[in-house]
Amino acid sequence: QLQLVESGGGLVQPGGSLRLSCTASGDVSVIGWFRQAPGKEREGVSCIRGDAYTNYADSVKGRFTISRDNAKRTVYLQMSSLKPDDTAVYYCAASRNHQLYGMCILPDRYDYWGQGTQVTVSS
Repeated sequence: QLQLVESGGGLVQPGGSLRLSCTASGDVSVIGWFRQAPGKEREGVSCIRGDAYTNYADSVKGRFTISRDNAKRTVYLQMSSLKPDDTAVYYCAASRNHQLYGMCILPDRYDYWGQGTQVTVSS
């Protein structure tokens, strides 16, 4: 059973930055980051394939950057210019579907999920 471990969440002031990490216990094709705020549905944030194809939600374009270290089986989400609306539990998810491209931003495309890490943006 593939396992995903997230780290890097915390409390940050508006305008600040955080970097989240997600490490997989085995090889995967696509890793995505998702978030869920209280009372809201889980939404896609960003995703990346092994060939470095990426996709971003409009709400984070220009502020968040996803990257991948295949040797370490780790994906990073660098979050900058954070806003209170970015407050949520952030989850990473993995898929072994080699044909997953633009749809990688959709949570129902993933089979494996991490436990989540809290990100709170507040002054």
